[in-house]
Amino acid sequence: MRTAVVVGAGLAGLATAGALSRSGWHVVLLERGERVAAPPTALVLWPNGRRALESLDAEGGWSAIACPLPDGGVRRPDGQWLVTPRSGGAGPAPGAVHLEDLYDALMAGLGDLVEIRTGFAVTTIRTGPGLRPVIGDGRTEIEADLVVAADGIDSTLRRTLAPESAAVGSGFAAWQAVIPGYRVPPAGQSAGGETLGAGYRFVSIPLGERAAGQGGVYWVATAAGAPRPESPATQLELLRRWFADWHPPVGELLAATHADELVPQEVRELRPLPRSYAFPSGPGGVVLLGDAAHAMPHHLGQGACLAFEDAATLRALAGEAAPGPALTAALEAYSRLRQPRATTVVRQTRRMSAVVQARGRLALRARDAALNHMRPRILSAPFADWRPPD
Repeated sequence: MRTAVVVGAGLAGLATAGALSRSGWHVVLLERGERVAAPPTALVLWPNGRRALESLDAEGGWSAIACPLPDGGVRRPDGQWLVTPRSGGAGPAPGAVHLEDLYDALMAGLGDLVEIRTGFAVTTIRTGPGLRPVIGDGRTEIEADLVVAADGIDSTLRRTLAPESAAVGSGFAAWQAVIPGYRVPPAGQSAGGETLGAGYRFVSIPLGERAAGQGGVYWVATAAGAPRPESPATQLELLRRWFADWHPPVGELLAATHADELVPQEVRELRPLPRSYAFPSGPGGVVLLGDAAHAMPHHLGQGACLAFEDAATLRALAGEAAPGPALTAALEAYSRLRQPRATTVVRQTRRMSAVVQARGRLALRARDAALNHMRPRILSAPFADWRPPD
């Protein structure tokens, strides 16, 4: 039986493990934590991410967990429109989904050929021309035909195989939270949209009534600078002060947020991207996938969608491949397809980062003048038209 080890049980790892198992692979899914758990936040499934998930598992029930997300437009902190909302548009509408619901759906799709091992922190990998890849945690070693590094931006496997690529700060700090539906203030009931200030950004997204069984509103705030060292309660108070004079419902949503719901994070990215996403070894090899391959600032919300694209591409190319020349050729084809795609998306994301970073009167004027023309191009191309390989 063909064997695979997937390192990392986040969204990318879960999607890949389920896809390979449905193609007949026996998969060992490794998670460094003591359990597989969803972060208490949400994400936007753009059309490319939705197509990738549907190609991985057509019966995943994605329509039942995603709330349609219309374009909410872009405003200044005083409420003036920079980009007015648009109704409809080309292609399917994006959807917002709570991560608890998405994790549940991906876990349900793992199947009987997936063995989950928690508390397994990979520290070593051995590869070679005549050697099946072997990974270990200092106590146990596991050998397989295929190893998938889906272990995030701090990937141990990437640091070994592609040491030229390093995780660096993007110059932003970010905060996320989900306010349950019963606590959403009246002003936030129809929340949805983006607001740009001088180095600050606030995005609010309605999750519908069914999200994680409680509905609610998901919001993300970013600010230029390093991550804050204070407690979540203190950081929440800082956010309330920074955004105090912004248009409704920004202040109301922050006031309704509890400190234990706040998820602070540093915005980081890989620079440069790895020179290859595939590393042949024996009859198979190792591939980089998700944030281990192309972590980027989240300003366009493409991180998870690109990871699902990776998983769909790997499944399409290697799902039926036998260990040996067919599998090694499939892994090399995966790298050839995914590298230019990731490079294009990262380039667009960095363009959006420049928009968010604009500060100073002249820079803000230039940003505001260009945004109405630039934003539709950034958000629609090249994301919406992606299709899984045949």
